[in-house]
Parts: sequence; structure tokens; C-alpha cells
Amino acid sequence: MLDVFGRCQVQDDVKPVTEMGVYPYYHPVEQRLADGEVVVGGRVLVSVGSNDYLGLSADPRLKDAACRAVRSLGTGTAGSRMANGSLTLHETLEGRLAAFLGQESAMVTPTGFLANLVLSALVGPRDTVLADQLIHASLIDAVRLSRARLRRYRHNDLDRLAGLLAECDQAAGALILTEGMFSTTGTLCDLPGTAELARRHGVRLVLDGAHDIGLIGRGGRGTAEHYGLEPAVDLHTLAFSKCFGTTGGAVAGPERIIVYLRHQARSMVYSAALAPSSTAAALAALDIIETEPERRHRALAAAARLRADLSGLGFRTEASPTTIIPVYVGDLLLCCRLWRELFDEGVLATAMVPPAVPDGQALIRVSTTALHTEPQLDRVAAAFAAAGRRLGLIP
Repeated sequence: MLDVFGRCQVQDDVKPVTEMGVYPYYHPVEQRLADGEVVVGGRVLVSVGSNDYLGLSADPRLKDAACRAVRSLGTGTAGSRMANGSLTLHETLEGRLAAFLGQESAMVTPTGFLANLVLSALVGPRDTVLADQLIHASLIDAVRLSRARLRRYRHNDLDRLAGLLAECDQAAGALILTEGMFSTTGTLCDLPGTAELARRHGVRLVLDGAHDIGLIGRGGRGTAEHYGLEPAVDLHTLAFSKCFGTTGGAVAGPERIIVYLRHQARSMVYSAALAPSSTAAALAALDIIETEPERRHRALAAAARLRADLSGLGFRTEASPTTIIPVYVGDLLLCCRLWRELFDEGVLATAMVPPAVPDGQALIRVSTTALHTEPQLDRVAAAFAAAGRRLGLIP
């Protein structure tokens, strides 16, 4: 019999970056400081790899809410939501999220990944899911779990999406799956065009708002609000690990669909419920999102400033109205070398390499938060200038 452990070989691209000392992953953070900096290996670094866009993960109000929940309800939930793990706190958060997003109902899940896996219950083997090429791995896994046919189109390529819709089996179901704000490029979904195609072909539109809900739109309600197209989105998924500063996720949509998912989605039925501390922290974060718009304004302004600085230096980025700035490198090894040079300069960024991005499109992902100061942004720009010139990436 073949030993399945024999297949567990380290990827060919891991060994050279490890040997060169430029491996960019699994570097433990020893301390998160309150001003956008972290301690790694005893050194204080400016962190521009965080998804904590509003800077809420260290906010005293979230900490206090989490501690109160632990004292009242304990550290866990003792079971799944369906069995005995449901809390009044969960239902309060669900009601608030549904109202915030203008949906009839919502369902809280233990993680954002599991919120997306819930979608597997919506489609089956005869159905087709049409998805943007850059969707998150959790969405791809949801389609695989459903055994539906996955057809992917180039990022925001609506002509290709229209062609794929025309090829769909009219006797089966179809679903358009995309993100509001894409986590690698920082670009927004072309929601006006996507929504129009969904309407024209009579298919449902599901929008993953993990990165944009809390950040984008006049009230922080995400890309749908940004475009004024809230009614065009049939179902939202979101994650609390970004703007909400904690862990967990949720699905929001029509009540009958949420009730169906509560009973049919395996990632909901068979997962222990979200911990009281995270639930309370998410509620506190929602209060702040609704009452302190200046946080998202600061985060977005910092990104606009840093994007201009990096483009001015000669780096290729994206023109987008979000907090994520991709710095395109292309070659995987060169990308890892740039990550290390930045690290040595006192900046902690994120290297994005295949399969997280397409082959030949490795990049450094930079993200700003509401906590970043002008001197910190100066340090980041200076680090990119020095590292980029040493590696010959910019003049």
C-alpha cells in the first residue's frame, strides 16, 4: 500500500527562499503595540501587512466587551449553534448585522472561512458557479464541497462573464460569486456591470464583503453601498477578522435562505459556535463602525498618500479607493527578497505568491490602517525606496 505521507514533500519554491533567508511566512509577532507597530524577534517594526484596517483589535472597548463576556458566559460555547451553543449574544449580533446591511436576517459563524463554506449548501452537482479569478480560497473550497461546476473569469472581465452565463445549462441553477474588495489587489468588484448581468440572466449574486464591510461606502456597509446597489446583492458573507478587529464571520440575506442555511450548511451545523468574547467584541466593533466614520477616512487617506509615494518611486501598483496597495514584482524569488529587504529596514509587509496570486504575478501586499501616522508612512516609503533600489526594481 502506498504511504500517503510520502506525498508530503516541501514545495520546490520553499527550499531556496528558506536557504537564502528570505522566507516570508510564519514569523511570530511577540507584541502588538497600540500605534500600528509590532514586535518581531525583539525588533519594533511598522506593520503594513495587517487586515485590521480600522485598528480595532487593540481598542480598549473591544477588550472590555470581550472580558465582560468571558466573565459572564465563559471561554467557549459548549457546542454547535443548532445543539446547545446558541447565545442571546449571537442573536443580538445577528439582528444588528442584518439591520446594518439592510437584509432580513443574518447568521453568525465561527470564522469568515466557514461563512463562505456555508455557500456550498446553495448549489449542487448540476449547477454552475461563475466566479472572479481572484476570489478567496474559502469560496473556491465552498464550490468544491458543493460539487457544482466552477467557471472562472478574468478579474472584472464582464465580457467573459456574459459569455459564461450564456453557456449555462438553462435547466440547472447558476450563481455569480465575487468579492466586494479583493484581498490581494485592493480593487473593487465592478458591481454595476456584474449586477446587471445577474439581473439580465436571472441568476443570484453573492458578494463576499470580508474586506470592505466596515471600510467602504458612506456608512461603511461595503461595496454595495459604495455603488448604491444594496438591493442587487442577494446574499452577503463577511469576516470579523478585518474591520471588526476580532474573529468570526456571518452570512446575511433573505430570512428563508438564512433559515435554510442554519439547517443545511454543514460548516454551520457541525461547528462549535462563535466564542462569547469574539461575539461581544464584534458587537462593540459594530458600534464603533456606525458612530466613528473618521476611522475609515483615516485609513483610506493613509492608503492614498502611500500609494502615491510608491507610484512616484516607480513601483507598479493599482489605482483603487481602498486600503490595500499591491506592489507588483512578478518573480517569486525576487518578491521574497524584497520582503526581506523591507523587514531589515523595519517594515513588516506581506508577500503574496502563487497560488494566492496567478503565476508570474508575485507581489508585496501593503495595507494601511486608521492607526498609521505620517512619520510611519514616511518610514515605509523610505524602506521601499532603499530596498527597491538595492534590488534594481526602481531607478
